[in-house]
Order: sequence, then structure tokens, then C-alpha cells
Amino acid sequence: MSKFAYIRVSSRDQNEDRQLLAISDLHIPKKNIYIDHQSGKDFDRPAYRRMVRRMKKDDLLYIKSIDRLGRNYEEIQNQWRFLTKEKGVDIVVLDMPLLDTRRGKDLVGTFLSDIVLQVLSFVAENERTNIKQRQAEGIAAARLRGVRFGRPPKPLPSNFHSVYQQWRKGDLTVSSASEACNMSRTTFHRRAKQYEKSFHP
Repeated sequence: MSKFAYIRVSSRDQNEDRQLLAISDLHIPKKNIYIDHQSGKDFDRPAYRRMVRRMKKDDLLYIKSIDRLGRNYEEIQNQWRFLTKEKGVDIVVLDMPLLDTRRGKDLVGTFLSDIVLQVLSFVAENERTNIKQRQAEGIAAARLRGVRFGRPPKPLPSNFHSVYQQWRKGDLTVSSASEACNMSRTTFHRRAKQYEKSFHP
């Protein structure tokens, strides 16, 4: 039997130290500790895939919490079944002692583990959905306050005002005006509308 640990953080800005500390006294070989800096929305993660390929029947996998495995309810369920049933691997979730497949391998123990897994998987996905909703609401509220997202527009060329005036008077066509400003026709139209709004909001 070999011991493995899987650690996942959502981005390169996050730190895996808390999860490493949780497994520090489990005597897991360094080569068997796999870390992904990636979202938990699916299992298409390089370190996780390498680990699964290496694991064999009766190996033991430690994870800090169920949401470190993933955040998609259905995929967590499928991956758990694949690891425990098809690969024959045992899993221990350190934050939830009930999720330890080494214990209670009888019908009642398996039933209890399945229920706990389903509840925790649902909670993990529900939290992910709530985070997305809060982000969307925050963006909407910021836009109402006038906060702009995305790259700031390029500054207008120095000749834009005079070209715009000539175009408004009909002295220049859109093609000529956009060419004079080194813009596409679409961009010239868009910037002209923005320019008008700045004077007549």
C-alpha cells in the first residue's frame, strides 16, 4: 500500500501551506504529494491525472476537504466512485472523519459514507454557485456606480476633433474620416458616438 495526498488551490496567488500542514505528520513520500493550481470545476488537472495513473488497488489517498477534490457535485460523485470502486483506492477526507473508506466497509458504513459524500458534494457545488452569483451581483452594482470593466479605451488621436467636425458637417465621408484617424469605420462610428455623449450626456 502506498500513501498519496492531493492538494488543490484555485489560483497561483493562493497558498497550499495550510493543506501541506494538515498532511505533514502522515509520513507521505514527497513524490506522492500532488498539487494543482487550478479551479475545481472539473477533473481535467495535470497533477491529479498523473496521480490517478500511479495509484493502484489498496493505495490510500488523503485530501484536506471535499472541496479540494472538486466543486462540481456530479463530477465529485463520479470521481469518488471511480477511485474507490474501479481503482480500489481508499480515501480519507481529513476535515470529515466519516469520509474514511477504510472504516465501515459493510453495507451500513458504505451507506453512511455515501450520504455524507452526497451532502458535502452538494454543499461544495452550492457554495461555488453562490460565489458566482455574488460576483455577478457585485459587478452589476459596480456598473451602476459607474465603474468600468475591461481595458481602458485608447486615447483619441490628436486630429480626432477636427476630423469629427468635418465629418459632422458632411465635408468628409466615414471612410475618409476613419482613414484620417487611422481607425476602422466601425471604430470611428463607436468613438464618435462616445465623443458626442461626452458633450451631450
